[in-house]
Amino acid sequence: MIRVVVVDDEEMIRSAIVALLALEEDLDVVGEAANGADGLDLVRDQRPDVVLLDLEMPPTDGIEVATQIEAPIRSVLMTRHARPGVLRRAMAAGIAGFVPKSSPVSALAQVIREVAAGRRYVDSEVAAAALDAEACPLSERELDALRLTRRHAAVADIATTLHLAEGTVRNYLSSAMTKTGTSSRHEAAEHAYEHGWI
Repeated sequence: MIRVVVVDDEEMIRSAIVALLALEEDLDVVGEAANGADGLDLVRDQRPDVVLLDLEMPPTDGIEVATQIEAPIRSVLMTRHARPGVLRRAMAAGIAGFVPKSSPVSALAQVIREVAAGRRYVDSEVAAAALDAEACPLSERELDALRLTRRHAAVADIATTLHLAEGTVRNYLSSAMTKTGTSSRHEAAEHAYEHGWI
């Protein structure tokens, strides 16, 4: 049996996935959680083979959660918004599978099997789009500042969180705005998000 944990903040979707996966003879859903923190606790307690993670779960996203899951447990990211930049971030974080939420459950079950067997799976349309997507022009610090901006943090809070001076944070944000051709830090953060860079 392949032991699976499902982490998704949308209860109806999570419940449907759990119920449908339970019909597969070789899959055992050993737990479900509505957010990343509870999901990590569940993973540490249950030690599943595979964790299904929703990309967008406040306050942290599925990619951030995946970076805290230790091998040999493997992660599969599920998303409605399969943006190419997100795929790059997911692969860099060591995520073994990347699946649009529009996939049928039978396909999701097969991905779980592939990933549990040590292979990787990326949806073919997402992979093709990723090859055509522009590379991220932003530095890691600029991305950090934009992530926090997207969470509605003030410049002073960003500076505290990143252990930087406020002026330095403003410089990073100004540079990010220039590189993205946007007129505010919030627009730059949304631009980076839409491209899957944050």
